[in-house]
Amino acid sequence: MSDTYRTAYIYVRNVFAGVLAETDYGYSFAYDEEYLQTENATAVSLTLPLTANKYRAKTLFPFFDGLIPEGWLLDIVTHNWKISPSDRFGVLLVACKDAVGNVSVRGEKL
Repeated sequence: MSDTYRTAYIYVRNVFAGVLAETDYGYSFAYDEEYLQTENATAVSLTLPLTANKYRAKTLFPFFDGLIPEGWLLDIVTHNWKISPSDRFGVLLVACKDAVGNVSVRGEKL
C-alpha cells in the first residue's frame, strides 16, 4: 500500500520536471529521470538543486509554500474552493497552476 496521500506534478517552463507528494511522514519531491537527462534542465529552486535523490521533509518545502497566495487572494481561493487555509498542499494544487515565475503545479500529469 502506498504511503502517498496526494500528488502534485511540477512543471518548469511547461515541461514536466518532477513529483511532489504528501506522504505519511510529511512531503517528498523527486525530479523526473527524463527531465534530469534533458540539456536545458534547471532546478525548481536553489533550495532543491537537480539530483536523482528524493528530497524529504516533515513540512511543505518552503519554495512550494512560497508559491501559495497570501492575504485577500488566499481568502478568495480558500472560500471559492472550500479548502481550509491550513491545508497548504490543497491550496497549492488549486491556486498554483499558473503561478508567477517559471514553475507551475498541477494535480494531474499533462
